Amino acid sequence: MAPPRWKAGPEDFPWWLVAFGALCLGLAIVIAASDLYAQVFGVVVKGIGITIGVTLAAFALATALGLAIALAGLSGNVVLRQIARFYVELIRGIPILVLLFYIAFVGAPGFVALYNWALAPLIARGWAEALLVRDVSLLWRAVIALTIGYAAFIAEIFRAGFQSVNEGQIEAAKALGLTRFQRFRLIVFPQAMRVIFPPLSNDFVSMVKDSSLVSVLGVADITQMAKVYAAGSFRFFETYSIVTYIYLILTIGLSLMLRSIEGRMRRRTER
Repeated sequence: MAPPRWKAGPEDFPWWLVAFGALCLGLAIVIAASDLYAQVFGVVVKGIGITIGVTLAAFALATALGLAIALAGLSGNVVLRQIARFYVELIRGIPILVLLFYIAFVGAPGFVALYNWALAPLIARGWAEALLVRDVSLLWRAVIALTIGYAAFIAEIFRAGFQSVNEGQIEAAKALGLTRFQRFRLIVFPQAMRVIFPPLSNDFVSMVKDSSLVSVLGVADITQMAKVYAAGSFRFFETYSIVTYIYLILTIGLSLMLRSIEGRMRRRTER
């Protein structure tokens, strides 16, 4: 028997969204009316492109890596399963900020040293140039760190989604002669997406917020632009009020959009 559903009533009207909209409108009026707030907004908003770019690049790479790790963890090969479990448990135990510092100041120099060692004969003959640590941009160090960190969590989301598919349907597909890839593409993945999408979208919103951590490396995102401006003007209240305002618009707007997509997916499967 299916569990009863909550019925929407007058008390379920999204008053919180009305309050948020009123708050955003009020702050927009303040920004338009105040030269100081307009100046702060004009400086901080320059970092939105970097914030969005870092989020999209890191999340796309983390999703691809997480999917690969999840498939390795569910494979019939015990070595792949153990490697996947080792990666997930290891990375989930490291704070994102620590991982960011490690990749930026340990991983990048290690990669440069390995690169120069592997290409030493070519570099000696002048056929290739030696790589310097400064040649690896801080922006890409940050993207790689976020990718590695989030891939472990996304892998668990994919694993749970794939394992939620009824085993009987997979056995029926085997009986019909479908290959492993066909079973995954036609049976497992479409059904698993209903389970995967909500937590995956939550991770996307979380990455928008965690992208602010790249400011510790000097990457010119929203938070870094605010830090530089506040340090020079000592206008901390105005600056960080604007930063909070921008992040709230980004995250809540994104949450509403993803929730709408999730609702459409649910209605489509109920037909």
